[in-house]
Amino acid sequence: MENKYRIIDTHTHIFPEKISEKAVENIGSYYNLPMSGKGTTMDLLESGEKIGVEKYVVHSSATRAEQVACINDYVYEEVKKHDNLIGFGTLHPDMKNPEAEVQRIIALGIKGIKLHPEFQKFRIDDASALRIYAAFEGKLPLLIHIGDENSDFSSPQRLANIIQQFPNLTIIAAHFGGYQMWKDSWKYLVGKNIYMDTSSSLKFLEPGEAVNMIRSHGIQKFLFGSDYPMWEHEEELTRFLRLNLTDQEREAILYSNAARLLF
Repeated sequence: MENKYRIIDTHTHIFPEKISEKAVENIGSYYNLPMSGKGTTMDLLESGEKIGVEKYVVHSSATRAEQVACINDYVYEEVKKHDNLIGFGTLHPDMKNPEAEVQRIIALGIKGIKLHPEFQKFRIDDASALRIYAAFEGKLPLLIHIGDENSDFSSPQRLANIIQQFPNLTIIAAHFGGYQMWKDSWKYLVGKNIYMDTSSSLKFLEPGEAVNMIRSHGIQKFLFGSDYPMWEHEEELTRFLRLNLTDQEREAILYSNAARLLF
């Protein structure tokens, strides 16, 4: 696919090859959606190369506290092998010493934290989660899955509570601030001092509504994310380019906003 824009993909999932097939199958089953990718690093890079992605933010969430360190080690090793990967680590509310793991993450050169409350089974404004945010507020950005048809763990309203309590926490609210909860995102999050990403939303939002939401929230606070392996890069870029945005707005969302945040 011919593309004239520079791209940083700020939302991708990768898994070790020995578990990638099962991990991708579980994601697809949870959302009742066909999955486009295999979930491996090499498949991610092949998918993104078709549209010229320059950098990928990669992550994988720990569903149990005891998985945290090994997943962060895996992300670190993948970033070491591929200079176009930017690693985001994981934490879990049940872990005993998140402060120590945050320091280790920073020492490894991992650039942020990714949390997926539905898969990790916690409400994002519970006390156990608040101690996690406190451990890295002002140190690392947080990319967090927001919104779900099946639970209230990560509702936009709950994220609004966190924004109020942690003013120095840099937040990227995935999925336009609320997967399948975009009305609540409008109500509680649009215009707040957070980033949002485009992942797993452009297939469902009417293009005019998406543009209105992007501009109302602020062009400089939106990031492009594919949510690989949910979607192929070509189809997500095609959906994005259908939006009636200017070249300058597209360039900001596809590249320069993320570059400013991450580099």
